[in-house]
Amino acid sequence: MTDPCDDCGDVTQDALARTVRLTVDRSEIDEQRLCPDCFASWVARYDEEMRTDETGTDGDSIIVD
Repeated sequence: MTDPCDDCGDVTQDALARTVRLTVDRSEIDEQRLCPDCFASWVARYDEEMRTDETGTDGDSIIVD
């Protein structure tokens, strides 16, 4: 079976596709079928957003000089 990637829309073979599921308290919030390139981008975004800097704050902090 081939279905499109939910991010870029390219048709992706099942063997190459990755499914990302977000659940909260056992309730499914979101599910995305991603091609290898979009999955790699998703992992990089997730890693960046979950990483904290040396002060322990999240990446959404704004520093004004």
